[in-house]
Amino acid sequence: MSIATRGPVRVVGTGLLGASVGLGLRRHGVEVQLADPSRTALALARDVGAGTPAGPDDPEPALVVVAAPPDVTADVVRAELVAHPTAVVTDVASVKGYVLAELRGARADLRRYVGSHPMAGRERSGPSAAVPDLFLGRPWVIADSGVSHPDAVLAVRALAVDLGALPVAMDAAEHDAAVASVSHLPQLAASLVAARLRDLDDAALGLAGPGVRDVTRIAASDPALWTSILAANALAVRSVLVEVRSDLDGVIAALTDAALATGPEDVAPGALSTIARAISAGNAGVARIPGKHGGAQRAYSVVSVLVPDSPGELARLLGDVGAAGVNLEDLQIEHAAGRPVGVAEISVLPGSAEHLHAELTARGWRVVR
Repeated sequence: MSIATRGPVRVVGTGLLGASVGLGLRRHGVEVQLADPSRTALALARDVGAGTPAGPDDPEPALVVVAAPPDVTADVVRAELVAHPTAVVTDVASVKGYVLAELRGARADLRRYVGSHPMAGRERSGPSAAVPDLFLGRPWVIADSGVSHPDAVLAVRALAVDLGALPVAMDAAEHDAAVASVSHLPQLAASLVAARLRDLDDAALGLAGPGVRDVTRIAASDPALWTSILAANALAVRSVLVEVRSDLDGVIAALTDAALATGPEDVAPGALSTIARAISAGNAGVARIPGKHGGAQRAYSVVSVLVPDSPGELARLLGDVGAAGVNLEDLQIEHAAGRPVGVAEISVLPGSAEHLHAELTARGWRVVR
């Protein structure tokens, strides 16, 4: 496949994002020069195929991608702009306003700088977690400096497209306000909920189901990285948290009224409706999350099937779903505690559910109503 990005591309920072950028570009044959203050991370990124460690005799890069924590991103970008006066420089930090303000204060050459942020990641970090398809189908925010040269913006946009991402133009403040709600708040919420599990006894944890796993999935993230991110976007995150605190205070007050009541009829007027409104507001928010292929969410029916925890069983189930002529819209698997079996929850269009239920039953699967 022909791509627009031309090398050499210099990647500074060989963690998950930087190494994944390198892997994606190397797949297309682009020369990638790697730099990292950690010699161990640099060697590992080289070994996984993300590029070659930069050397003094390397040709000048056409593009520099800075993949450093937000608290040092501006310093690294400024140094790269000075060291490579003909290169376009971008960064992939998850906070844009803080970086841009620092660069303006340092009088950096903002004509060759374009901020960017791929909305992609994993719970794991480091070059060993990098994959060339990390950005495939994901939004990649392009936040120019306000004076960025059009060719510089085009170069960063081409990088995003060549790595399979979907470029989205936003200014730095708009980006930071958006990620405060869709990325930074979920991380904090997951961490706070997961922290409640630390002191639970084993019997209580044995009751954990898909709900707690869904809510806490991202709570295993890197504390040092997320401290840097949240501190850099402190104002926007604080604003969202204040709104959440207001809602939470209302629910706590309503639950206090319910706890003090001797029966449902004695609950203070409005308390139960406060709880209901909180749940309903969540319904409305979930309904706005883009659905499959970025379109509006659709309602699916779920067919639940018991799957033995043995090699090949899940593949056999998926094959039988295809043989039934039903398109699988989504799939989740929940393992039964203490039993060598899981429950596969197959989401399909509502009109296909009964047909799939009958077909899988006929093929010997135990379908759970």
